Amino acid sequence: MNILTEQELYRKLEYMIKMRPLLKKSALFSDGTKDYREPTEPNPGDTVTVRFRTGKDDVDSVWLCIDDASLEMEKFETEGSFDYYRVQIKLAESAVSYYFKVISGAVECFYDRMGPSKVQRPTHCFKIVPGFSTPDWAKGAVMYQILVDRFYNGDPSNDVQSNEYYYIKTYSRQVKNWRKYPEPFDVGEFYGGDLKGVWKKLDYLEELGVEVIYFNPLFVSPSNHKYDIQDYDYIDPHYGIIVADGGELLEDGVRDNSKATLYMKRVTDKRNLEASNQLFIRLVEEIHRRGMRVILDGVFNHCGSFNKWLDRERLYERQEGYEPGAYISADSPYKGFFRFREEHSWPYNNSYDGWWDHDTLPKLNYEESRELYDYILEIGKKWVSPPFNADGWRLDVAADLGHSVEFNHKFWRDFRKAVKEANPNALILAEHYGDPVDWLQGDQWDTVMNYDAFMEPLTWFLTGMEKHSESFREEMKGNLKEFQGVMNYCMTRFLTPSLYCSMNELSNHDHSRFLTRTNQKVGRAEQLGCEAAGEGVKKAVMKEAVVFQMTWPGAPTLYYGDEAGVCGFTDPDNRRTYPWGEEDKELLQFHRDMIRIHKTYEAFRTGSVKFLNGEDNLLCFGRFNRKEQFVILLNNDEVARSITVNVWEAGVPRECEMEQIMYTTEENHSMMPVPYQVMNGQLKMTLPGLSSVILKVKK
Repeated sequence: MNILTEQELYRKLEYMIKMRPLLKKSALFSDGTKDYREPTEPNPGDTVTVRFRTGKDDVDSVWLCIDDASLEMEKFETEGSFDYYRVQIKLAESAVSYYFKVISGAVECFYDRMGPSKVQRPTHCFKIVPGFSTPDWAKGAVMYQILVDRFYNGDPSNDVQSNEYYYIKTYSRQVKNWRKYPEPFDVGEFYGGDLKGVWKKLDYLEELGVEVIYFNPLFVSPSNHKYDIQDYDYIDPHYGIIVADGGELLEDGVRDNSKATLYMKRVTDKRNLEASNQLFIRLVEEIHRRGMRVILDGVFNHCGSFNKWLDRERLYERQEGYEPGAYISADSPYKGFFRFREEHSWPYNNSYDGWWDHDTLPKLNYEESRELYDYILEIGKKWVSPPFNADGWRLDVAADLGHSVEFNHKFWRDFRKAVKEANPNALILAEHYGDPVDWLQGDQWDTVMNYDAFMEPLTWFLTGMEKHSESFREEMKGNLKEFQGVMNYCMTRFLTPSLYCSMNELSNHDHSRFLTRTNQKVGRAEQLGCEAAGEGVKKAVMKEAVVFQMTWPGAPTLYYGDEAGVCGFTDPDNRRTYPWGEEDKELLQFHRDMIRIHKTYEAFRTGSVKFLNGEDNLLCFGRFNRKEQFVILLNNDEVARSITVNVWEAGVPRECEMEQIMYTTEENHSMMPVPYQVMNGQLKMTLPGLSSVILKVKK
């Protein structure tokens, strides 16, 4: 037997290390999708198979690092450029965090949700919460947000009348010119949109490809936005049906709403309230019949000064069937629903706490009223249960509810339990700015409106604009390193089931319209004029954004009218009416086509995502599963750009043909199939300025 000396052994080992190919870190991959974790939403006691991808013949071993243990993974498959490893773990009740260790010769590499790392104990671990799941219907669902007053007037008989009541220094005003721009202060302006209007446009929404309708608040309220709820138990008859009408308008100069008898009749008469609820029931039935879902807006942090529990406007004071409000009497059964600073100011105690000190938005006092706490839990259950059957809640300013963080978390845990017991398939989606991780631990919210990992970074990258159009930063526009870093980090704050149903919006009722952001005009309508919102806009950039929106993980959500070319600075200018008969037809057809592409391929709903090599203003990424592979490229530069993309990293075969399924420019878009050759795992492309393309592996 030929025995090597220690020196010879060392030299041979050194030679083997030198001759071994360098570890291809870009081949390393895993995530929380079905291809890499199965089941994706396990229960306690389940056995989960975790998988990991490496380059073919590239590593010696892969280890799953979980808690304080390391489990060696089995190489079970080789396909194309990759080897696949797996290991099984048995779950208990508690959450499990893990990362991977890869060994290749003398090289040791770690992999967490941020990708390859030299750090032995990465901080962005993968996580499984046994028992946590989000509704399958919400993952990748195409949502459509409707501010009802501005969508379509289907029943003029329920329109708010001018001088029907007085609210926040203005009388209610009926707007008869549907195309008029909103006033700088428009809380009392009403264009007449209602639920019958939505019903009449369901064919339009169905043809567009909408799968979920998210309604801004529908409950009784004196404002057009309705984030100041007057009665949580009923749909506002101005959106519903008025069967019992009558009473007087306020005369000019009269601001006492106790004399607004027409308004009182409309919103306190149970016949109107019940008829409006019945209309909602029938509307939801029709929406469900068409295969769509409904999400309601829940405003539970605060109510409105018109609310029947407070009754500051004395609307309910003499109405049969209503208890005295807390503003009216110290003996009100609702006194504990609010926190009063002065205990001896009744009747008509105006010393209640308001959200951000707004006296029109009384903050609800859950800590001191178990009755209020239980009532709102019942409201949460009521509207997702028969006969109403809504499919979920969007929660307004959800992190603000209560007077402490600890109490806030307790309430949302109880809210989740109540809603999921009533309707296990209901979605709980919160409005939240900033890091949502403390609420996304599987015991509170399902997901959030995705500002941090979608709207904000994408807006900065494509336009250089802040989401309200209140600032422009040249250094942010096209900054690929910044964009990818923020997106990767912020996505780690979501559990995978939460990320894939997060609400990915370009615009909504609180921010400027995305199309307006493309003109890079800084300011508001009252400074620049409403016309400026539509001047110099770049449709090509809007199309880039929609291509990204429809191919990125999450639920792509359209704000009504974006698809038709509606512009607008931040609210209230962003709340313009839908331009029926005056739509941008090309932009509208583009949205229909992009939605169809999104819905056709499972990879866009639940597949993996990976950034590919790009450059400033040139964004490249892959969406893929083991059956479908796509590459998406956005050229946000004004001039043509060429690039060689390492498409093999997205599972694209090293030698294959890819086919263009969408191509956009300023002038138009095309779905004409155009072939592209992949050679040695790379794709060479030249894109004109402000364009985008989606490529699919041709089978």
